[in-house]
Amino acid sequence: MRNRYVTTTLPYINDKLHLGHAVEFVQADAYVRVFRRAGENVFLNIGTDEHGAKIAKKAESQGKTPEVYADEYAGYFKMFADTFGISYDAFTRTTDRHHLQSAQAFWEKCAEAGDIYKAAYEVKYCTGCELEKTDSELVSGRCPLHPNQEIEIRTEENYYFRFSRFTDDLLKLYTERPEFVVPKERLGEIRSFVTQGLKDFSISRRKEKLSWGVPVPGDEEHVMYVWFDALANYVSAIGWPDDMATFETWWPVTQFAGKDNLRQQSAMWQAMLMSAGLEPSRQIFIHGFITSGGQKMSKSVGNVIDPMELMNTYGVDGTRYLILRHVNPFEDADLTNAAIREHYTAHLTNGLGNLVARVMKLCEDHLESPVEAPDISAHQNIIQAEVERFSFNTALDTIFSLVSAADEYMTKEQPFKVIKEDPVRAKAMLTSLAGQVWTIGALLAPFMPETSAKIVEAVMANKKPDNLFPRLA
Repeated sequence: MRNRYVTTTLPYINDKLHLGHAVEFVQADAYVRVFRRAGENVFLNIGTDEHGAKIAKKAESQGKTPEVYADEYAGYFKMFADTFGISYDAFTRTTDRHHLQSAQAFWEKCAEAGDIYKAAYEVKYCTGCELEKTDSELVSGRCPLHPNQEIEIRTEENYYFRFSRFTDDLLKLYTERPEFVVPKERLGEIRSFVTQGLKDFSISRRKEKLSWGVPVPGDEEHVMYVWFDALANYVSAIGWPDDMATFETWWPVTQFAGKDNLRQQSAMWQAMLMSAGLEPSRQIFIHGFITSGGQKMSKSVGNVIDPMELMNTYGVDGTRYLILRHVNPFEDADLTNAAIREHYTAHLTNGLGNLVARVMKLCEDHLESPVEAPDISAHQNIIQAEVERFSFNTALDTIFSLVSAADEYMTKEQPFKVIKEDPVRAKAMLTSLAGQVWTIGALLAPFMPETSAKIVEAVMANKKPDNLFPRLA
C-alpha cells in the first residue's frame, strides 16, 4: 500500500486568512481524500508560519506580545481549517517546540556540509515578501507584488546559505524529473531562474534587531531568517530528526504552493534538502493567484472576497465547490461576487440540488425499497487520474456532466408522467435515476463531503432529503 505525504505552505499570520489560503487548503484536502478513498495511506500537513519581522511589528501595533498574537492568529487559521472540513493529520506551528528543535538540527546539518557561512552583506529587501530582491526582479525600483512598499537597503553581518553551490544539482533535478514542478510553465520559470546563476542568500537576522525567531545554534546574537525556519516544517511535521521511522514512512513530500512561492519551494528548499543530505520533494504543485474583476484583490479597491463570508452565504460545500470547479488550478483565476452567485444558483441550486430533490421525491413515492448501490469504480478511476494531475476543475466537470445527463434523461423520458400510464416501466426508470444520483453523491465525497453524505443517505433510505442548496434571497 502506497504512502503519500502532502503539505500546503504554512500561511504567514501577519494578516487574516484570504481566499488564496482557502484555495490551497481545499485543493490539498480534496487531493488527499481522493487517494485515501483509493486505499492509500495519506498524511496531510497544514499549519501556520509565525516568526519574522512582520509578525513582531503587527503584534506591537496591536499592543500584544508576539506569542499572544501568534496564538490568536494560529487559532483563527485552525478554526477555518476545521470549519471547512480540512482532513489534516498535523497542524504545524513554527513556534512548536519540536519544530524549533528540528529547524536547529536542520541548520546544523547544512553547517556540517559547509553550506553556511558568515559574511557582511548589502541587499535590496522587500518586507512584503520577506525576501531579498535582485534589480531584474524590481519594476521601477519596487517589488511588483508589493508596489506600495519601499525597498529597503540592508547592510549587516549575517549567516549565508551557499545557494550558489547547487545550480548544477537543481538543473539536473529538473531535467531528470520533468514533472517535478506542475504546471510545466512554472518548471520553465524556475529552470530559467536557476540557469542565470544562483546567489547565496542570508539566513539569519541579528537578535538585537529581531528577537522573534528561532535562535541560531551556537550563536545567541542571531535568529534564523523566517524562510529557513519555516521551510523546515515539512520535515519536522513527520518527526525529523528524532523519529526517523515515521519520517522515512512518509518522505518525500508532495507540496502545494502559490506561484509567489515558486522560488522558495522549488529551488531554495530543494537546495537546503540536498545540503542536509535528504531526498528532494516528490512533486510541487503551483497554483495561480485569485483576482476579482481583473484586478488583484485589495482592501483599498474594495474587491476582497472573504472565504468565511462565502461560507456564511453559500455553505461549506458550496464554497468548496466554487473553489474546486471555478478556480483554474494552474493559472490566475478571476472571481467576482456576481459570478460566484451565478455559479451557485445555476449548478448547485438549479442543477444538483434540484435533480436530487426531483428524483428522490419520485422514488420515495413510487419505489418500495432503496436501489442497490452501482459499481462506480470506472468513474473513480477517471476522477483519480484528473486529481493526480491536479485538475480539480476537470474532475468536477466529469461529475457534473452526470448531473446534466440525468437532467436530460428526466426531461426526455418524463418518468413523472410515465408513472401514471406504465408504472412498471416508470419504476425501472426511477431505479436507474436513483442509481445515477447515488453515483453522483458517492463521487462527490472528496470534494463536497457533507453533500455527498446527504445524497448517499437519501438514496439508501429512499427518501427525499432536505433542500441541499437553498435559493439565495
